[in-house]
Amino acid sequence: MAKKVNQNDILKALTEIISEKKISGLQIDKKNAVLFSILVDPKEGAKMEEVRQKAEEAVMAIKNVTKVTAVLTAEKQASSAQAPDPHGMNKNPRLKLPIKNIITVASGKGGVGKSTVSVNIAAQMAKMGLRVGLLDADIYGPSVPRLTGLPYKKPDMNENEQLIPFEAHGMKVMSIGFMVDQDVPLIWRGPMVQSAIYQMLRDVAWGSDGGTDDNPLDILVIDMPPGTGDAQLTIAQKIDVAGAVIVSTPQDLAMIDASKAIEMFKKTDVPVLGLIENMSTHTCSNCGHEEHIFGHGLQDEAEKRSVSYLGPIPLERSIREDCDAGKISELTAYEEIAKQVLSVL
Repeated sequence: MAKKVNQNDILKALTEIISEKKISGLQIDKKNAVLFSILVDPKEGAKMEEVRQKAEEAVMAIKNVTKVTAVLTAEKQASSAQAPDPHGMNKNPRLKLPIKNIITVASGKGGVGKSTVSVNIAAQMAKMGLRVGLLDADIYGPSVPRLTGLPYKKPDMNENEQLIPFEAHGMKVMSIGFMVDQDVPLIWRGPMVQSAIYQMLRDVAWGSDGGTDDNPLDILVIDMPPGTGDAQLTIAQKIDVAGAVIVSTPQDLAMIDASKAIEMFKKTDVPVLGLIENMSTHTCSNCGHEEHIFGHGLQDEAEKRSVSYLGPIPLERSIREDCDAGKISELTAYEEIAKQVLSVL
């Protein structure tokens, strides 16, 4: 077994290229694969790309290092004339993106199928002839590359120094999963998460003709991370969101957390477009018996909280098989919910 790479050796190699203050989130996994972020001013994007490559080469030259992934993370410092903003949440100016409508798909907790719902309703909207983008904002657990059948590889950049999103199932797709090793967990603090999401919104060629406003996307669906933390606040306060869709299973525990997500969006003035009941019922393939495995009554809960009920999605084996294969589900439930979402925009 190869000797464990020493973190100090990595820092020594990196500080010959860039200041240690610019290095963040350094990780070394069991296979001696190295991951780190370089904090940069957004205006220096082009110049810092060359620095990023040199940093990767310097670390790769260290004995026993098997792989290196360096990620540029935009992070501006507050000026002396500006009040400190440790969370990067100054509301103005908001990002102006070549996108007509931005929809967030959120949940209060993980494990309710939010990413599967995001991918499938976005794909259904694309089937309707809309120009659709899909952003995987789940920094800690990006699953959109797998769900869309796309490779885990870094996207190219255009002449405007924007990332070129991949395309799958008729939509443009971007995820942090394309830029980091899928086997290495990200251990990032709040400001880094905010910066990464901001960068994937601002520095991606979302427009249909290369990122301009002349031919914008009709819809951008953002697959949010679970919870009500920094990522959610970044989205709510940095861009104009047309509305949020909340995904929950019918069980009481999931609905408690979904209710928190509903209240968070209301407090940040983001309209809640409705509630989706995922894994609603299961029908036995042998006898045809229908069972509410996770309980039922989410429609009543939606009415109680004054939000629309967008519909149920069954718990079916075919959904899991399609997800693993990177395919879009053929279930009509996703099409019906996509139509419902568009109708309440």
